[in-house]
Amino acid sequence: MAHFTYKTKGTCSSQIDFDLEDGVIHNVVFRGGCHGNLQAIPALIEGARAEDVIPKISGIRCGFRNTSCADQLSKALQEAL
Repeated sequence: MAHFTYKTKGTCSSQIDFDLEDGVIHNVVFRGGCHGNLQAIPALIEGARAEDVIPKISGIRCGFRNTSCADQLSKALQEAL
């Protein structure tokens, strides 16, 4: 299992930590951001394949921003793969 840390850009959260094991997502933790949403995302994707999650969350926007915590996670997963 490999551990990754991604510094986010343009979101309230500042960092995403996660593990990947053979392309499967584990232990996602957002640092900062909207507490409720950032508990829901990890719960929903725990054990999912990164290649399945990326297209579902890529491009999601938060309010007026061109990105979101979910979109930043998609970028982090793409880099990790």
